[in-house]
Amino acid sequence: MKVGLLQINSTVGDFAGNCERIRSGYKEAVSKGAELVLTPELCVAGYPPQDLIFRSGFVEGNLEAVAGLEASVGAVPLLVGFIDVNATGTGKPFHNAVACLRKGEARRVFHKSLLPTYDVFDEARYFQPAASVEAVELSGQRAGVTVCEDIWTEEYLPAQLYQRDPVGDLEAAEVGLMLNLSASPFHSGKQRARLEMLSGLATRLGAAVVYCNSVGGNDQLVFDGGSLVVGRDGELIAQLPAFEEAVAVVDIDGGQDQAGFSEMGEEEEIFEALTLGVRDYMGKCGFKSAAIGLSGGIDSALTAAVAAHAIGPENVYGVTMPSQFSSGGSVDDSEALGKNLGLNFEKVAIEPVFESLKGQMAGVFAGREEDVTEENMQARIRGTIMMSLSNKFGHLLLTTGNKSELAVGYCTIYGDMCGGLAVISDVPKTTVYAIARWLNRDREIIPWSTIEKPPSAELRPDQKDQDTLPEYDVLDAILELYVEESCSIGEIVEKGFEEDMVRWVCRQVNINEWKRYQAAPGIRVTSKAFGLGRRYPIAQRYRG
Repeated sequence: MKVGLLQINSTVGDFAGNCERIRSGYKEAVSKGAELVLTPELCVAGYPPQDLIFRSGFVEGNLEAVAGLEASVGAVPLLVGFIDVNATGTGKPFHNAVACLRKGEARRVFHKSLLPTYDVFDEARYFQPAASVEAVELSGQRAGVTVCEDIWTEEYLPAQLYQRDPVGDLEAAEVGLMLNLSASPFHSGKQRARLEMLSGLATRLGAAVVYCNSVGGNDQLVFDGGSLVVGRDGELIAQLPAFEEAVAVVDIDGGQDQAGFSEMGEEEEIFEALTLGVRDYMGKCGFKSAAIGLSGGIDSALTAAVAAHAIGPENVYGVTMPSQFSSGGSVDDSEALGKNLGLNFEKVAIEPVFESLKGQMAGVFAGREEDVTEENMQARIRGTIMMSLSNKFGHLLLTTGNKSELAVGYCTIYGDMCGGLAVISDVPKTTVYAIARWLNRDREIIPWSTIEKPPSAELRPDQKDQDTLPEYDVLDAILELYVEESCSIGEIVEKGFEEDMVRWVCRQVNINEWKRYQAAPGIRVTSKAFGLGRRYPIAQRYRG
């Protein structure tokens, strides 16, 4: 049997555009001999629709779009993800659903059983789970139709979350084919975990598994595609490319040689995820160009490299804003980066504005020494300059802070945090360096002097990040344990870290929640990102 997979990039609420992608992919798959075609989860409406689902006309528009698709489908069945109405009158108002559309046959509808409410997911807010799971006959196959979470077994979930077991129900029904429509968000290392999970599922069922995943960026989430087909023996038959749209037709009965699993290295997959996230955030929000403040440091350099790769260097405007504390090397590095990437490049000195502002505040500050206040003034002047350029020319301002800095509050609210998208806010500092070195594997893109010099905010003479912070390899190790693994202070200390340092880092994470509430949305690339994935109250006194 030949199955078509439409790995498409849906935009939330763009019913016409999403359906055009589905129609085009369906025609292509049928022309290549597909006997059954499936799409990603909720591809008609886009995923995740969040509270748009409650807006008058949204669900109705998605239903009208499905009806339009139904009229254009031929004899080959199409399984398409959409939002269905819960007609029972009890429970949540909607279902996360799949429609089986085929010319001359009544529509069949399947509902998602397991509704995740952990990490970035909040599906139980909107959807009622399926009442039951049953096998169906599709194109001569006894098949199970599932949606994303329905096939994730306990081994791969954060805990034993569900009382129901859709896979167990379908195993008892002796299905020979498992079909899964998915919108599975990316984080580093997830592609390998998916293959292991699907391979184990196929072996358990003695059935081929077809897994069609969404691709594209929607706000903070990136969907990486990489759809998979696994044979009854658990061996990989086919893999679609990561981070790009694709249409494929796969013979699940082994009509072609079994494929080898293709896996990117961590640096490459994060870079590609960030690129796709920036490209789609800008494209789906209507931005044509981006602006970035270039400090000569590693973070702004990586952000600029991502932006240039995402939208073309001709659409990226880099601005260096030196002060009296900026080293000549930092300005030179910014200029070299702009040249290496082919960016539009400007220089706007902030010293005159900074001195004027200090003069204006001299009377109010009389009798007080200069401190972090004056350092933050410089960051806020730079933020004002960059926002002015954004307003004047319509650029999307990209912020450049990394996850390590955002975690401990080593960033200036209304200063370097100004912007519309925080590109690398989920990338730890040590990973920023690793990606920079990977980018330079063939030629210098990020100046080597930027990579090799000690990091500094350059807001006072001879300033270094490590005047305030632990070494980044130590800081990132503690943050991974505290933020991503939710370890206690005691558990972290037991792993060999100095207690005072651990307490300081954890305290900084706790007291800077208010800053993160006001940060621009960031692109998720780790298993636990600030924002959607980690929601903590600001006013709280628990210190663990």
